[in-house]
Amino acid sequence: MNHEITFKPSGKKATVSRGTSVLAAAQRAGVYIPTRCGGKMGCLMCKIQVDETAAKHLSHAAESEQRKLGSLVEQGYRLACQAKIEGTVTVTVPEDKLKAAIRRQLEAARQEREDELW
Repeated sequence: MNHEITFKPSGKKATVSRGTSVLAAAQRAGVYIPTRCGGKMGCLMCKIQVDETAAKHLSHAAESEQRKLGSLVEQGYRLACQAKIEGTVTVTVPEDKLKAAIRRQLEAARQEREDELW
């Protein structure tokens, strides 16, 4: 059975088979989720955020994933390489910290230019 996954904030989607990892689905959808370990839960870079509704459509976090993430599990984080899709789901890919900082600087500069024009 196939299920659709939607990635926020991009809105990109993929239709994948039940049991596909979120990381593999992201690759299929053209959504970049950083990883160095190739999906072996070694680098902890592929964190995604899920709400309570999404959590019901993903596999349960194994004890090993819970240990690796610690309190982040309670905040709705999962590892994309470990979370398997079990239903239609929407997940959030957190923005890279460097990209977020650059985006904020560009937005501030644009706002300053707009303020000067008025």
